[in-house]
Amino acid sequence: MKLKISAVSLKFIVLIAAATSLIAIFMVIQSGGSWDYILPRRGKKIIAIVLTGTCIAYSTAIFQTLTNNRILTPSIMGLDSLYMLFQTSAVFAFGSTNLSFLNKNLNFAISILLMSGFAFLLHQFLFRKEGRNIYFLLLVGLILGTLFQSLSSFMEVLIDPNEYLILQGKMFASFNNVNTDLLMIAIAAIAIVTLYAQRFNKYLDVLALGRDHAVNLGIDYPYVVKRLLLIVMALVSISTALVGPIMFLGLLVVNLAHQVFGTHRHKVLIWGAILISVVALVGGQLIVERVFTFATTVSVIINFAGGVYFIFLLLKENKS
Repeated sequence: MKLKISAVSLKFIVLIAAATSLIAIFMVIQSGGSWDYILPRRGKKIIAIVLTGTCIAYSTAIFQTLTNNRILTPSIMGLDSLYMLFQTSAVFAFGSTNLSFLNKNLNFAISILLMSGFAFLLHQFLFRKEGRNIYFLLLVGLILGTLFQSLSSFMEVLIDPNEYLILQGKMFASFNNVNTDLLMIAIAAIAIVTLYAQRFNKYLDVLALGRDHAVNLGIDYPYVVKRLLLIVMALVSISTALVGPIMFLGLLVVNLAHQVFGTHRHKVLIWGAILISVVALVGGQLIVERVFTFATTVSVIINFAGGVYFIFLLLKENKS
């Protein structure tokens, strides 16, 4: 009896094999036999990569479904800009040598609280009145994000050049020297958010049909959308506070998942996007460490590839 494997299952097997192979290569390449030092250090990077890839892929897939637009990412709501504004303000006010700034646990906690608080207030104020939809939220988020970015740029011009060099390390996502305590906190936070999100995953396929169809099919559209937006904002806040902003990763992996699997079923797309995200991040980190010898960061490589792909998507939409 022959065992038949569906095309979707085969693609998942290939992605899992690719992710596993890259992780194995990353863990053992040029180890020099120093396993006691190498494995724990690289293991923390892999855990951080998996957590970040999961958060970004999951949140972007949900966000694109809510907006019914495959060229938007959650960063349009201004959370990345707010994160950089906090980091810049901390250096501007206290200096890079201040113990509060150097304490990664405190920095991580304040970053999450600040971004989550901003997301919650934005959500509460904008959805307080009836008739305001998600596009109004995107518009306000875009305006506030531009404001935060402008304030950050203003302070960056005024601070000492040496302080700016330290601040520059916060501008790009990095998986080097990840704190074990932060990983444990991030794992717990992500577990809580994803468990809560399971209540609403069943609505995603219907929400992709649009507001009118979702309402006609019996979904409490405002309630579900508000909860899913809070989930998106929480996941983005955690990933950004953990390693820094990666603007185009979500756009890249979710759209690749659509092309690879050729389906609109979110159960397939989300897991596919997460696997593609892990492959992209581990592969990018290998290139950073073994090809560029830490001369750049993985977010630069991802943003370059994602930016080119974004232009491709715009040109493709313009032709269709």
